[in-house]
Amino acid sequence: MNFTAQVIAEFLQGKIEGNPDAAINDVAKIEEGRPGALSFLANPKYEKHIYNTRSSIIIVNKDFKPEKEIDATLIRVENAYEAFAALLNLYEENKPRKSGISKLAAVSDSAQLGKRLYIGDFTVIGDGVSIGDDVLIYPQVYIGDNVKIGSSTVLYPGVKVYHNCNIGNGCILHAGVVIGGDGFGFAPDEENNYNKVPQLGNVILENNVEIGANTTVDRATMGSTILREGVKLDNLIMVAHNVEIGKNTVIAAQSGISGSTRIGENCLMGGQVGLGGHIKIANGVKIGAQAGIGGNVKEEGAVIMGSPAFNLSSFYKSYAIFRKLPEIRNQLIDLEREVKTLKKKGDTDTK
Repeated sequence: MNFTAQVIAEFLQGKIEGNPDAAINDVAKIEEGRPGALSFLANPKYEKHIYNTRSSIIIVNKDFKPEKEIDATLIRVENAYEAFAALLNLYEENKPRKSGISKLAAVSDSAQLGKRLYIGDFTVIGDGVSIGDDVLIYPQVYIGDNVKIGSSTVLYPGVKVYHNCNIGNGCILHAGVVIGGDGFGFAPDEENNYNKVPQLGNVILENNVEIGANTTVDRATMGSTILREGVKLDNLIMVAHNVEIGKNTVIAAQSGISGSTRIGENCLMGGQVGLGGHIKIANGVKIGAQAGIGGNVKEEGAVIMGSPAFNLSSFYKSYAIFRKLPEIRNQLIDLEREVKTLKKKGDTDTK
């Protein structure tokens, strides 16, 4: 990567302040800047670094007002973070791309393969599989029978996709992801033995879904477990059978979604959130880290936290009291003593 400020500004439709010929060949955090590096400033708490960073070019929001002189060339844009991400995507797209099918891969004769594929060593592709154009499949991936994979999707090493599952266009599955393992379905008999309930459904990932390392998405008992377009899952998340996650919802690491739960569009969930089974979460809901949700959240755009979770403002008020419980307890004990003392004094005065 070797670009001038002029080229970057034209790509981002930004405005240059400084030297338009300033050039960069690397990227760096603003606090770790070095000559020839591109950085960005989006969070105001990092503003102090812009005055002494050694980065050559810095992307800033167009309304940024510096308090001191800045040596670096600035490029002003509507949203510095989004602009920087767009540049990183451009860089990623221009990196050398793997291609070809390894002789060590086992590909069924009945599989339908698209153009410009990469299939790495020790990958297994089952019967009736359909793979679109420009797909990257890294080593040791398993793709079961009758799986469908859209174009420009990436499966990193060790991904497992069980039979009959569908993966859309532009999806990214990181190392160790398992799609379509059996849902946790067991029926107790009269002797309290748990008999397995066959899981006959599948998993559907719509377009532009990204799933982090070692996350699992279970197949449905019947029908489909569905992740709608644009869903982003972090590492180490468990999605149970028959769950549906709405468009552009984002879930952080170590969260667990119980069976048949429906999550709306544009929701945000912090790490280690737990959702009970057979509940519904409205669109735009934000759930704080480690929250436990046992019932429906009907209010769109609600912000909740706690276990069991409730409205965020109420949670903060309750937490402020909870933190002071030892102090409040001591005050109550002191008040009880004062009341007893006053009562004894009152009884003495009436005699």
